[in-house]
Amino acid sequence: MEKANGFSFSMVTSTAIFSSVIFVITLILVRVLYVIYCSSRPMSRRTQKPVSTLIILGSGGHTAEMINLLAVLQKDRFNPRFYIAAATDNMSLQKAELLENSLAAENGTPVNNPAKFMKIYRSREVGQSYITSIWTTLVAMAHALWLMIKIRPEVILCNGPGTCVPICAIAFIFKVFGIRWSSIFYIESIARVKRLSLSGLLLYKLRIADQLFVQWPRLQQQYPRAIYVGRLM
Repeated sequence: MEKANGFSFSMVTSTAIFSSVIFVITLILVRVLYVIYCSSRPMSRRTQKPVSTLIILGSGGHTAEMINLLAVLQKDRFNPRFYIAAATDNMSLQKAELLENSLAAENGTPVNNPAKFMKIYRSREVGQSYITSIWTTLVAMAHALWLMIKIRPEVILCNGPGTCVPICAIAFIFKVFGIRWSSIFYIESIARVKRLSLSGLLLYKLRIADQLFVQWPRLQQQYPRAIYVGRLM
């Protein structure tokens, strides 16, 4: 009798645990679908208050393109600004600092919210083996989590460097769990004519980016959810 009661209690407990797990998974899936639906809609214009903006820079052409884009950005609207580059990238943040200094000189007035410049660990260096990149990717994800908690941006701008993937992934998770809603805008490099970069493809396929912009009509035809904006350079 005692064995039968124990077996029945075990069955009830197992069923309750299984039902709870299914319920939680269902809630998360519903929330993910809700986030994807809301992310596909235009950014709200109910207020014109400044929005804290995280700008992710990459080495070489990525930074040059981003700097050109920022030069025509509504500075008062996207403020304060936070710049992030890979820890091994020694040039991108210097270029961003030059841009911010030139903006301050043009205005001729003290800056209330000066831009901040930060570095993040790379998930994988060029030529690094895939085995060792598992550890560096985990470190990069942890660092991205810490930066996102610290910055809590309302807008994220990126245009291709691999360093944007862990940050955007953390931002998407934050949206799913209601921690912080960060609108993610990805601008594909002008060098990408026929297909998206790996970073762009990941953000597109996983629907992490709120809006993904391309600079060639052929890309928009191949990826219908992308937005063709013409050449920005």
